[in-house]
Amino acid sequence: MQRIYFDNASTTRVSSEVLSEMLPVFADNFGNASSFHSIGRDSMSLVDLARDRVSRLISAERGEIYFTSGGTEANNWAIIGLALANQDKGNHIITSKIEHPSVLSACKKLEGMGFRVSYLDVNGAGLVDLGQLIHEIDDETSLISIMAANNEVGTIQNIKTISHRCRSSAWSI
Repeated sequence: MQRIYFDNASTTRVSSEVLSEMLPVFADNFGNASSFHSIGRDSMSLVDLARDRVSRLISAERGEIYFTSGGTEANNWAIIGLALANQDKGNHIITSKIEHPSVLSACKKLEGMGFRVSYLDVNGAGLVDLGQLIHEIDDETSLISIMAANNEVGTIQNIKTISHRCRSSAWSI
């Protein structure tokens, strides 16, 4: 019987290219990259190399690249960090009801800290109600978080249209 794995958005098999790059690191460069000893410095040089490669790949500045342990940590860091950093511009966040649980839990945490969160409905195909989105935007909106591709139902949001609608509603941070 052939097994088929459909949860690649959660975790996936490591490609042979990545595995060949990582095996020497697992075996020889296991030191804490934040340590000052030679093994730590060797590990930090590999982290720096990875940061340089990613920055070139996506045309970003080296200092704009951060590594996290996974999507949940990244979502928490981005959503809570952006909300707190921009709370002087407003305490209203907009997201959809079908976001990843890490996004929804970050929003719930922010609600407990006094932020107001609007949860958008989606239609039968899982698409955000654009009319509701525009209606929810107000002077206190400081963050809108909409998942580009839903890992549960497979819906791909039209982020370009959503972004355009947000801009045309005169909303921006």
